Amino acid sequence: MNALATATPAGLRRRGWLAGGGAGVAALATSGLGWPLGALASPGTRPARLITVGGSLTEAVFALGAQAHLVGTDTTSLYPAAAQATPKVGYMRQLSAEGLLALRPDVVLALAGSGPPLVLTQLRSARVQVELVERRHEWDDVRRTVQAAGRATGREAAALELQRQLDQRWATVRARIQAHTGARPRVLFIMAHGGSPLVAGRQTAAHAMLTLAGADNVISGFNGFRPLTAESMAAAAPDAIVTTTQSLQAIGGESAFWQRPELSLTPAWRHRHRGAALLHQDALALLGFGPRLPQVLEQLHQGLLRV
Repeated sequence: MNALATATPAGLRRRGWLAGGGAGVAALATSGLGWPLGALASPGTRPARLITVGGSLTEAVFALGAQAHLVGTDTTSLYPAAAQATPKVGYMRQLSAEGLLALRPDVVLALAGSGPPLVLTQLRSARVQVELVERRHEWDDVRRTVQAAGRATGREAAALELQRQLDQRWATVRARIQAHTGARPRVLFIMAHGGSPLVAGRQTAAHAMLTLAGADNVISGFNGFRPLTAESMAAAAPDAIVTTTQSLQAIGGESAFWQRPELSLTPAWRHRHRGAALLHQDALALLGFGPRLPQVLEQLHQGLLRV
């Protein structure tokens, strides 16, 4: 397997593709925390008790060095590893007021779409501050995330400095991608965390990531995720497939992935031994539009250059 790794604590230095076992799949991996700074502000005299609902929001709190505020997180909050040790309040769209209130939060910081709405109303009625952070699958998502985390933890100055550094990284990565003059690869995104595999159409985080990375999403006739028939797969004719690491694990690994009969009709299947027909990354890193977005996008772009 070819792996692309970044030495994230030092920035976006790319170590390159490392040879290993298994052909045809590239793992887009991040190492370390990957934050440009640790804690830039001293904790207040009485830290707010904070629950974050949404993995990218939790990442931002850790990026600010403000994790001492956290009294709970949702089940999508898996990065950094320390986030997994926090009390869990359930899945972001299936929250329970009782479970949240048991942690005595002052603030619940959640991605838009978290709920159910009745639970959020119950929290506000209990005088818990609830802030919802909008998601549009764009760079401003990162700004909104970092700024919200700064407000919730009283670290607005640290958030401004973190955003300044992230903006610089983003500008560098985007300039590098836009300078590429080669053909745009035709790419299919597949999600298979459970049940039948689904492909990503427009108005999805996956579509946005492919576009930002300089690729064309071969699925543009619908919005959201849908199953795809073998005939439609053949017509889409992707040069490469991008998926999440969790999808690859759920399917049973690379070999099992390529055994799906509908994939045998694609150029990607015919090129599967070249080392770049299948790219994967952790779901939160790839689709979360959090503070790691610049380095994750660079990794994806570099992987697609090999198609």
